[in-house]
Amino acid sequence: MAAELTVHQLIATHRPTLDQALEAIRTRAYWSPHPEHPKAYGEHGSLDMAAGKAAFDALLGTRLELGQPGTDGFVGGEVSPYGIELGVEYPHADVDALLPAMKAGQKAWRDAGAEIRAVVCLEILKRISDRTHEFAHAVMHTSGQAFMMAFQAGGPHAQDRGLEAVAYAYVEQVRTPDTAEWTKPQGKRDPLALTKQFTPVPRGIALVIGCNTFPTWNGYPGLFASLATGNAVLVKPHPRAVLPLALTVQVARDVLSEAGFDPNLVALTAERPGEGIAKTLATRPEIRIIDYTGSTEFGDWLEANARQAQVYTEKAGVNSVLVESAGDYKGMLANLAFSLSLYSGQMCTTPQNLLIPRDGIRTDEGPKTFDEVVADLARSVDGLLGDDARANALLGAIVNPDVKARLETAAGLGEVALASREIANPEFPGAVVRTPVVVKLDGAKPDDEAAYMSECFGPVSFAVAVDSASDAVELLRRTIREKGAMTVGAYTTDEEVEQAVQEVCLEEAAQLSLNLVGGVYVNQTAAFSDFHGSGGNPAANAALCDGAFVANRFRVVEVRREA
Repeated sequence: MAAELTVHQLIATHRPTLDQALEAIRTRAYWSPHPEHPKAYGEHGSLDMAAGKAAFDALLGTRLELGQPGTDGFVGGEVSPYGIELGVEYPHADVDALLPAMKAGQKAWRDAGAEIRAVVCLEILKRISDRTHEFAHAVMHTSGQAFMMAFQAGGPHAQDRGLEAVAYAYVEQVRTPDTAEWTKPQGKRDPLALTKQFTPVPRGIALVIGCNTFPTWNGYPGLFASLATGNAVLVKPHPRAVLPLALTVQVARDVLSEAGFDPNLVALTAERPGEGIAKTLATRPEIRIIDYTGSTEFGDWLEANARQAQVYTEKAGVNSVLVESAGDYKGMLANLAFSLSLYSGQMCTTPQNLLIPRDGIRTDEGPKTFDEVVADLARSVDGLLGDDARANALLGAIVNPDVKARLETAAGLGEVALASREIANPEFPGAVVRTPVVVKLDGAKPDDEAAYMSECFGPVSFAVAVDSASDAVELLRRTIREKGAMTVGAYTTDEEVEQAVQEVCLEEAAQLSLNLVGGVYVNQTAAFSDFHGSGGNPAANAALCDGAFVANRFRVVEVRREA
């Protein structure tokens, strides 16, 4: 690792990548500088699988020193959903000492300008990418994701989202020129002439409140959007998923220091058991930006109470898939089965409600009754997860006891079409692994509505019988409007139904996937091309990532002088 990084080195190394990212967000075409396959990271040295696992193992039972001011002790206590005690300790901060220290470095960071901030951020992401195998184990053992998903979603896909945020931040900051010469003619008199200088200035200290399930994927957009726009960033991880974000902070501090900036521009605040520091931090006057992913209840609290801050929330919604007809019935079933199973449904984008006409649907295999569709889907899930090794690789582990409790309760809400079963994980006997449950409900019954109109986060889906396609469309509209949705799916061969679903999603601002039958799933989004959330319905007040996600993290201040 270099002792110092010059501006020239950083620009020469990372400006081409930044330019490619700028082109990708303009065209929305596929692009990623971060390989998805583990073997792409080298078979020898610091990048390979064995080295990454060894690096993770070496972290267990250690104290992660960050050299932050205001450290008044160390905290830990993470236990992997796979049954391993991590035993890592992290600095606990006296925020009265830490926050002023963080603010002290903002002037030099602000004056560096948009390009330098961007390439420093890209150097941080590059060093994280070089340790993707190590980060993958950290994500796996804090979130419960299976290794391959932790590797991809917690590694390259998270890094892509961070880079995407940097690209959007750069675009918005350079939209206004640094200087302008302004001359206004005055007829026979001398013209009025001014020299104008425009400077993007940060709002203040940004707070990233991390989530348990996707600590890097959900944490990186806000972290890098705020840092690239000149703000210091305080990272408050979820108590059960500290390690991935603590390692991120460590890398960021190293790079900032080597590049000649104050490392305290990025800091970590871990919490003691039951301390609940998020509310305290969120209302501090120094905190001017908040990024949060998690429950609707706390997201609503932040939006109502953190009045001094610009708050970006990704909360929860009720995701629906409308099934009206199918041109590829087997492909539809396979695609839905994978979507319901991936990471045990512990994704904010996993479908919950399957809206199916009670009289059945038309398919390329002939008409199918409601019961046949649900039974065939259950068999498809069973087939996908019938081999325990494959099931473990798809399901991962249940992230916390609340998810397990919801799964067990769901079976009592209606007729069970697919029962959940336990799966043993030979490598990790302490892991809690469960297959999805599918429950039949009636869209016309008020008691059933109470179930399907509430989010049931985890491997729980409801097959909801509706009277007609038009009733399904209206239920879809009401669900998005009242509860929000991160994703919507629809299967139909009817042009009028397709147009009706599309119109609902446009009016209610929900991201729609139509007739997916291949290797792309409703609960997956690609950085630089897909928008994650819209910011236009109750599930989230921001999208990852667009101009609105970054533009209000800074303001432009003008200085005018006589020419």
